[in-house]
Amino acid sequence: MSGTPSKGDYSERTVLRNVQTDVEAVQSRVADSLAHFKYEGTEQFAIRLALEEGLTNAFRHGNKNDPAKSVRFLCRISAHEAYFEIEDEGPGFDPETVPDPTSDENIEIPSGRGIMLIRAYMSEVEYLKPGNRLRMLYRRP
Repeated sequence: MSGTPSKGDYSERTVLRNVQTDVEAVQSRVADSLAHFKYEGTEQFAIRLALEEGLTNAFRHGNKNDPAKSVRFLCRISAHEAYFEIEDEGPGFDPETVPDPTSDENIEIPSGRGIMLIRAYMSEVEYLKPGNRLRMLYRRP
């Protein structure tokens, strides 16, 4: 997975608290950077949705909405790709054990849709052991 910065790229490394304003501020800066590098509307939508799902999962499932816990966030955005890392303070999980939300027996179960959307919209997705760190890369066509 790339994510190596070069001159002129946008990069950010920050720690987010379980506060909606922190998440919205990061999403706003990412959106501004995507617009700066002239990502198309559909690309911006895909990246922002995957980012929102990743951050939501980290706070809700990883940190169990514990206000004492934080999420580490890293991003690098260039004209060619957008790279993100999201790491929570939870014990981790095995993404392969999450039921497929599109199978008939799971259609009514709300879990797993965020992971499915992330995988659908990003070029590369990797959960690092023990499963509390997510790496996502969107490579422009």
